[in-house]
Amino acid sequence: MRMVRALWAIILLCVVPIAQAQERSHWVAGWATALMVPTNENIAADADLTDATLRQVVRITLGGRQLRVRLSNVFGNAPLTIGAASIARSANNASAKIDPASLKRLTFNGEARVVIPAGAEYWSDPVALPVEAGADLTISLYLPKAPDRQTSHPGARAHSYFAKGDQAGAADLPGAKTGTRWYLLGGIEVDAPGASAVVILGDSITDGYGVQPNTNLRWPDALMLRMRADPATRNMAVLNAGIGGNRLRLDGAGPNALARFEREVLSPPGVTHLIVIEGINDLGTLTREAPATPEQHAALVKEMIGTLQQIVTRARARGIKVIGGTIMPDGASPFYHPDAANEADRAAVNAWIRTPGNFDAVVDFDAVMRDPANPLVLRADLDSGDGLHPSMMGYQVMAEAVPLSLLSPKSKDKGRQVPPPPPAIALTFDDMPAHGQLPVGTTWPEVADGIIAALKAADAPATGFLNGALLAQAPGGEKVLDAWRAAGLPLANHGWSHANLDQLTDAQFAEEVAKNEALLASKMGSEDWRWFRYPFLAEASADPAKRARIRKLLADKGYKVATVTMDFGDWAYTAPYARCVARQDYAALAEMEKAWLAGAAANADRYRAMSRALYGRDIPYVLLMHLGALDARLMPQLLEMYRKKGFRFVTLEEASRDPYYRSEVNPALPPRPQGLEGALRAKGMEVPAGPTLPDFGKMCQ
Repeated sequence: MRMVRALWAIILLCVVPIAQAQERSHWVAGWATALMVPTNENIAADADLTDATLRQVVRITLGGRQLRVRLSNVFGNAPLTIGAASIARSANNASAKIDPASLKRLTFNGEARVVIPAGAEYWSDPVALPVEAGADLTISLYLPKAPDRQTSHPGARAHSYFAKGDQAGAADLPGAKTGTRWYLLGGIEVDAPGASAVVILGDSITDGYGVQPNTNLRWPDALMLRMRADPATRNMAVLNAGIGGNRLRLDGAGPNALARFEREVLSPPGVTHLIVIEGINDLGTLTREAPATPEQHAALVKEMIGTLQQIVTRARARGIKVIGGTIMPDGASPFYHPDAANEADRAAVNAWIRTPGNFDAVVDFDAVMRDPANPLVLRADLDSGDGLHPSMMGYQVMAEAVPLSLLSPKSKDKGRQVPPPPPAIALTFDDMPAHGQLPVGTTWPEVADGIIAALKAADAPATGFLNGALLAQAPGGEKVLDAWRAAGLPLANHGWSHANLDQLTDAQFAEEVAKNEALLASKMGSEDWRWFRYPFLAEASADPAKRARIRKLLADKGYKVATVTMDFGDWAYTAPYARCVARQDYAALAEMEKAWLAGAAANADRYRAMSRALYGRDIPYVLLMHLGALDARLMPQLLEMYRKKGFRFVTLEEASRDPYYRSEVNPALPPRPQGLEGALRAKGMEVPAGPTLPDFGKMCQ
């Protein structure tokens, strides 16, 4: 019996520590805001904060099994008394109503009342209120007396409510006065095992200038939604540390970025990542009132870079991965009215941000948000209208520009440059269902099956552009189209006979489009075919008015245009390949296959070089190909080559979301120069020569 009791004692000694470890809390900041001393209209009236209940609504960005609230008197000149406090789930984030069943009274060291010293912050005791990411929470504070200097976040973009008396436990506050600022509220922590957080340190662009109250449409809000949808990042909070008008090096609207860095980046528990996107206000204020000397411009750039270096160094010392965001253009801003010297300053700071090693990774917001036709200004549809702040679509594009792989908790490359996301390529096939001549003994369905099998094996989506007139010339063409659709690959419109625009009247062109539409509707059964491929429209350049009319016709019919940004002339091999197969000239066939693959590889490098020369980045490339016998034979090697070069395969839809394609996807807009070659020529830049094709005239004749 003694042995049994001893054995049980040993088992209990082992089990109890395990149970305690399992119950141990893991606190992570799930919501936070940047704090400052409010000024002017942002100051709440003392009467509204005396013998009054202040009710505020926030959206938590991380779920957890319990929580605690951080109250702040960090800018107060005297101790601040909180007479009572509560938290509850909001019944409606646009009202003062709460879910009464979820109401929890907050305590501080077991007491309902707390006195927060001047310059200090205070955490509540933990509260058993399980929450999910994205839930709206209501915090109510009863203030016997107004603060002696307020601590606030003016850019709340959410309604707060002021009611007389202690109503911290009320289900609603009918007749309460409303405002759109947060006061005395610094953060909320959640108990979330395995979770972490990313802080976004920024200015009004991060704070959400232009976002309407209670809508949560800031770009960090949109980033949170993306992260919640991805298993690798759904357990990470997004903490918005943006202040409108904030600067890196000088106080202005709120403390400068370095002065608030400790409180808003290093203090919140669980922070593993930091995104920094600040500096536009430093650049703009230098010359807003008067010109600056060259020495002042040089000093500004040096001091901005120095501040960024301090931020990176301090964050890395805490094991935080630091991601730099480039500064977006403001060339159309009537507020800052920047000149060439200001733009040179912005370019210099951005160049430092982009330099490998200065940050652990970079998000090039400048490249994503600028107008490709005028890089000094924001893209028109991404501009709120003031030339400085993004529109709601612009905020969404900013959120989508952040590669979630940079935020993965598994990404721990501290102090080193994380490679940019791999370049994207969308595969498209013209002249469906067939192109050119077939070798004897080969059928079009066999060619299509080979290409489809290679695409599926590589998990590479592709779009086929239907040329209806080819059906009569391609035995088995209907089977090709059916196999394409059965594989889940979309078809789109290439015009019935691929006639050049300068050979058709407007009415004939419209008829060609409509004839293909009937065929596409029967194959697709949906409107997914509303893409149009017409590189031949460039041949109508002698009649710009006609081209404009045709673009309007396509826009009115709801088409998006699929322009080509990568090609290697695969079509040129089709007939010579058929001849060499017929002659069984294996030496020529081997030479041809080698040249085909080498040309594809060389052109991939060539187009990437052009894109980087023009835009300083890789655009998502749209590759032009055809269904040919040699294409089918070499497709597996081709796709493997692209993979080895770092390309990822995307849909045409995904590639065309890039700003580069804006004027093509929407034919109602004026066309841009044709392709990357045309864009280079338009800028007076040299177009790099492509690889030389074999002399097909001498092969297998």
